[in-house]
Formats: sequence, C-alpha cells, structure tokens
Amino acid sequence: MQTTTASSSSTAPVESPISNWVIDTAHSEVGFRVRHMMVSWTKGRFEKYEGALELNEQDLSKSKLSVSIDANSINTGTTDRDNHLRSADFFDVANFPSLAFVSQKFEPGKDGAFRVLGELTIRGVTKAVALDVEEFSAAHKDPWGNLKRGARAHAKLNRKDFGLNWNAAIEMGGVVVGDSVEITLEVELTKK
Repeated sequence: MQTTTASSSSTAPVESPISNWVIDTAHSEVGFRVRHMMVSWTKGRFEKYEGALELNEQDLSKSKLSVSIDANSINTGTTDRDNHLRSADFFDVANFPSLAFVSQKFEPGKDGAFRVLGELTIRGVTKAVALDVEEFSAAHKDPWGNLKRGARAHAKLNRKDFGLNWNAAIEMGGVVVGDSVEITLEVELTKK
C-alpha cells in the first residue's frame, strides 16, 4: 500500500488588486458654474455629499464609482437664489432630495487620466454623463497613517435634459440662465 504526503510548500498571500476608497468631504468640493444673463458665470457648490470608489489597480475598466449629493445643500452664496434653485423651478428638493451618479464604465486614457461613463440622476431623470478625470494621484500616507489619493474631474451637461427648464428672457435678447452647466469635482479619497 502506497501513502501520499501533502506538499509542505507554502505560498505567499496574493494581494487583491481591488481597494476601496471614500470621499473625504472635508477636503473635497462638488462645484458647478452656469452662464448668467449671457455675460458672466454664476458659481456654486453642494455642501453635503458622499461617495465611494472601488478601484481595480490591475484593470481600471472594472472599477466602480458611486456618489450621492444632498440637493438641499446647494450653495451659490446668495440665499434668495439658493432658495429658488431648491424650488420646483429647478431641483424641487421637496420631491427629489438627492442627486446620484453611478458609474457604468471606466475608460483609461493617457498619462494617468481616464473617463468615467455613468448615469446621473437629477429630479428623477437619469441620463448618461461622462466625467473626465485628470490629476489622479498615487496613494500617499497622511500624518495619521491614512492612505489618501486625489483627483480632479469635470463634465458638461444640459440642465434641460434633467427637467431644470426655468428661464426668463432678457430685454436685449438672450436668457437669464444658460442651458450648459460645467461641473468640477476636486476630490480627496481615503482608503477604507
């Protein structure tokens, strides 16, 4: 009768290429700008939001991003304008308290840049949006031992695609609020 012995060789644990990150809201900003009266830009931001990134270092295309924004937290620096933006003319926060972005696909680009294709929901309307991500940093430890990464992203969208249709004509021609909205995200991420 022949006996077999188990192999005594051991293998080192394989480190997962997937890491999970959350947005550090104390060091991030979700901002936007839109044309006002065809002559200048009005800027604003959302004060309350949260987001998570599941980053696949070996295959960026398999990464996932989700962000939720409190619509009521809009801040343009003017109380009357902010209240109008919260009303049914724009975000209708009483019925649609949050905005959401969920990635569908990551597309690697050049020099560390990439594009995140996903679905943005505003006022219950969901549309495809592309976030162009640049300046995605390598991971660094902060003085307290937390791993951090940073990124800057931008996108353009037409507010009317999401039912934000309010406007008023101005005497010399044109309208009070432009249709095109530029979104800029300055994000610091902390590894979970």
